[in-house]
Amino acid sequence: MSIIDPATQPLTRDVVLDDLRGMLAVVLDQYGADVEELAEIGEHTLFHDDLGLESIDLVAVGALLAERYGEQVNLAAHLAEFELDEVIGLRIGVLVELVMARTGH
Repeated sequence: MSIIDPATQPLTRDVVLDDLRGMLAVVLDQYGADVEELAEIGEHTLFHDDLGLESIDLVAVGALLAERYGEQVNLAAHLAEFELDEVIGLRIGVLVELVMARTGH
């Protein structure tokens, strides 16, 4: 995965969501999850309750986000501002918003 260049590839919420689906496929694949269901993942999908992922999986997604969008998309620093129940109830849309905000979109 290479870093996005906004000059050549404009970012939209849909592009970021599709990228996240790909990242989640990588993470979910290690658990043998059905990756065909990834198309159903939307901004309201819950990281823990809907996908069954844990906090360690957030670390993996955070690394993939930084690899794709650059170090300015720092999920760990962003989540440090959250209460525990907010991390547990994290929606995929929060990750989309983070990418959009940190990449100037």
